[in-house]
Amino acid sequence: MIRLRVRRVDWLIGTTVLASLLTVWLMIAGLDALLQFLRQLGHVGKNGFTLADAALYVLVTFPRRLYENFGYATVIGGLLGLGSLAGSGELTALRAAGMSQLRIAASAAGVVALLIVGVVILGETAAPWGDQKAQAMQLRQRGGAIGLAGSTGLWARDGQRIINAKASLLKEVNGHNQVELADVRVFTFTDDGQLTRLDWAQSAQHDGRHWTLSHVRSTTLDDKGTHTTQVASMPWNAQLNPRVLEQSLVQPQYLPMRDLRRNMNYLEANGQSPGVYAVAFWTRALYPLNVLVLVLCAMPFAFGSLRSGGLGKRIFIGILIAIAWYFLQQAMINFGTVYGVPPLLANLLPATVLAIAAWFYFRRHR
Repeated sequence: MIRLRVRRVDWLIGTTVLASLLTVWLMIAGLDALLQFLRQLGHVGKNGFTLADAALYVLVTFPRRLYENFGYATVIGGLLGLGSLAGSGELTALRAAGMSQLRIAASAAGVVALLIVGVVILGETAAPWGDQKAQAMQLRQRGGAIGLAGSTGLWARDGQRIINAKASLLKEVNGHNQVELADVRVFTFTDDGQLTRLDWAQSAQHDGRHWTLSHVRSTTLDDKGTHTTQVASMPWNAQLNPRVLEQSLVQPQYLPMRDLRRNMNYLEANGQSPGVYAVAFWTRALYPLNVLVLVLCAMPFAFGSLRSGGLGKRIFIGILIAIAWYFLQQAMINFGTVYGVPPLLANLLPATVLAIAAWFYFRRHR
């Protein structure tokens, strides 16, 4: 049984793992940011996109890169930290003093557990904010008169009309992503800026050729007053390019959980499957569990006799297992999406399998 009292050896293991983890984390995220900056350089000079815009794009998306790469950094940094203790003989001394492998692994995982609190907060605040800013930059570059304005949603100019959609949703239709606008308002003005018509629609869909508004309430303004009509649906000759919207839309995996839940509720209330939003929601919700389980399962590869010369090999295998786990998780999620497995179960199953494997290992190697 593991005692919760923190001892000096826990501080030794924790600080060593922390130093390795932070170094690896910054290196991986920094390399990812550098590669993205090089990709953004290809857009410099197009539609007013400058070098400063490329640097700003990378800067605002850096919190998300930290969030995404934290899992890899915990595995690699944890193994390297315990590997340095093994190389100096301290890990062997701890084992000889009666400290179990589970206690050593738990000390390493404790550091990760403390860091992951801040990482989750980062993933729910700065990371989504930065991604929305970055996508707004891309939308302006590609769409010209289209822009994103935080909580007020999408805004676009279409001739003498101003279009506002409170939410832009991604849906899967026949295996392809399709954009649906929700809570749509269309303001029509005269040449001198007078409002003559206001259309409100519950949603707007594009069928590949034309836009259609659903559950529409139209109000016209003239010298005699206001006149309101309601129809179930009506064609909409908007010039919004659905491909531009799809490519520039903030992807579900980059949204905070509150926005994912809101989009899920909207789709479910309209009798539609939450699809990618449910998958993204449970992936985010189970993120801390997945990272901690992965760390515990990778730590055993740092143990063993140094005289066998297999430490580097065990660390390499541990990294491969972490990468294999990532692809296993994605495969299980995709399998669940295709065959109708609930997203919670599809996301929970890989972590459960790893947790069971770790339990059997540490039970045999006390």
